[in-house]
Amino acid sequence: MKIKHHMSDELLMAYAAAELPEAFNLVIAAHLSMCDECRARSMAFDALGGAVIEDSTCDMSAGSLETCLARIGAMSQTDAPLARRQDSVLPAPLMDYVGGGVDSVKWRPLGMGVRQAILRTGDKGASARLLYIPAGASMPDHGHNGLELTLVLQGAFRDEADRFARGDVEIADASVEHTPVAEAGEACICLVATQGSLKFNALLPRLAQPFFRI
Repeated sequence: MKIKHHMSDELLMAYAAAELPEAFNLVIAAHLSMCDECRARSMAFDALGGAVIEDSTCDMSAGSLETCLARIGAMSQTDAPLARRQDSVLPAPLMDYVGGGVDSVKWRPLGMGVRQAILRTGDKGASARLLYIPAGASMPDHGHNGLELTLVLQGAFRDEADRFARGDVEIADASVEHTPVAEAGEACICLVATQGSLKFNALLPRLAQPFFRI
């Protein structure tokens, strides 16, 4: 798996600083589990943040740093079995949200063979969902009211920007308008985190939007 499209430094720094909604944290964590390059950069930002805390002149209670490190160690031990449960499509960070592998996803139809599964995350103006797009099918032409992260888990899609395959992440904002089309071969499955609602150009998707929560 050769990943071409990576997370930006700005997103990785915000992730390290715990400044993002849970929906975006989930997409970034899933990408990091698949991408050695971004995982290394993320660890560097974590180390930088630790160094800043260590050099901080603010008052901290005795033993606070040791307590923090102990909690991180406990989290790492908890995450290890989850990583071993990773299946061929869903990265380990996704499996607790789904309740298992890709066969456990509770899909809901959107029409034209497209399906979605909305994941339960803290709101804060952002939502996360899995999208299943049949090979050769397309999503309606749309823009964005905020940030959107799309991580490919299976298959590939193309839009006006480029081609995105397994492990690639597309970062879109209010300046981006596109029509993603799944490539021929196998269905495209993506993990998508969206800030605000999408801006569909066609009337029918706009009418269906409140029912599909996109």
